[in-house]
Amino acid sequence: MASRAGRSAVGERAAALRAAQAALAAEHAAVYGYGVVGGRIGDDRLAEAREGYAAHRARRDDLARTVRDLGGSPEAAAPAYALPFAVPDAPAAVRLAAELENRVAAVYADLVRASTASLRRQAAGALREAAVRAVRWRGGGVAFPGLTERAASATPSASPGGGADGV
Repeated sequence: MASRAGRSAVGERAAALRAAQAALAAEHAAVYGYGVVGGRIGDDRLAEAREGYAAHRARRDDLARTVRDLGGSPEAAAPAYALPFAVPDAPAAVRLAAELENRVAAVYADLVRASTASLRRQAAGALREAAVRAVRWRGGGVAFPGLTERAASATPSASPGGGADGV
């Protein structure tokens, strides 16, 4: 019986590590994406873009520590990420910022599901923050942030080439 409980704990830790790595990859992509947003956004929303950039950098750094605490080696950022669409102007930059937040919310929803205790609380907080930023960028909310994206894509990817969790 103790052996089964031990294997279960190891499996839960592995699931949390995979989810934390996916969240870290999404944060790397969001930091990159906010660099694009900041370069195209109008002056009226530049402070908001800077705030989002700083928030994602802080979450990225926290997740790197979390991955190490879970026994993993944090994934490094890719040199570049494919954007989901062209960002030639401020309106496109606003759409990109909302999309970044939606994608980050999706991986944090996975981390909430895969984790327990303080890591779950941190992931839930990050999910909430991403959902609030998405609402600000988009001008409206969704009923279950982070979950609608999962219904559209059953196989998320945080690869540099884009995908469900990449930029």
